[in-house]
Amino acid sequence: MTDFVVYDVFTDSAFGGNPLAVIPDARGLEENSLQKVAREFNFSESTFVFPPADPAHDARVRIFTPTREIPFAGHPTVGTACALSDLGRVGADMVLELGVGPIPVSVANGRARFVTEVPLETWAGPSVEIAAAAAGLDADAIRIDRHAPVIAGVGIPFALAELTGMDALEAATGVTDAFRAFEPMWPVDGHFDLLIYVREGDAIRARMFAPLDGIPEDPATGGAAAALAAFLGRLDGRSARFDVRQGVEMGRPSRIEAKVTVENGRPVSVAVAGGAVKVMEGRLTL
Repeated sequence: MTDFVVYDVFTDSAFGGNPLAVIPDARGLEENSLQKVAREFNFSESTFVFPPADPAHDARVRIFTPTREIPFAGHPTVGTACALSDLGRVGADMVLELGVGPIPVSVANGRARFVTEVPLETWAGPSVEIAAAAAGLDADAIRIDRHAPVIAGVGIPFALAELTGMDALEAATGVTDAFRAFEPMWPVDGHFDLLIYVREGDAIRARMFAPLDGIPEDPATGGAAAALAAFLGRLDGRSARFDVRQGVEMGRPSRIEAKVTVENGRPVSVAVAGGAVKVMEGRLTL
């Protein structure tokens, strides 16, 4: 039998943030069972921890959504680091091997912080009309004076669209058929995932829809927050620290701290931090 733990991530309280299943020692599982286990948990992501390829690192972490393996995500990185720390498997500072390469993480007082230097990549986004349709909104709910919808990622891509205000954000709902219609035009590996947001200075309220990944709505998306921070850092031409609130409309409020460092107009690193709380533990009877 194989042990597992479940953490709520990007929150300091149980039943907030984003649930994550962590299998701290996945060596006993068959390769073809990993995706099935992730689907059985049916969280946004589940992680499977293996010995590192490089003995100088602390662990190799594989991340699965209900439908596929992905190379990087924020809440699995934070939650897995907190779980390994709670188990006494790592020190306060560690290096986790992810699909995008080694990621340094630090843990203290139930919170984890990771830094990624994966370069920001951008692609032409869906049109205003497609982004609005995917969010169940009229086209005039999409704000375009600062930027048009864009696809951006620091390891995993998201479509990013700024909205005109909180009324639009609260009214949004993911429309799966609209996601499917744009899927053939998605320019990179993976599925069409959409982060919509409202910005007031460095305070951001966000929602993320990924129905083609089996995630109708995500309560906390660290990878999307990292992509948004990097993109806004490049857009503004300055380093910044963003306070991202997500999951409010789902009744699972989350808080993601994202800091982008910009040099010569280019984002060179993004740090993402948040809390994690253990809410369950048990065993897989496989």
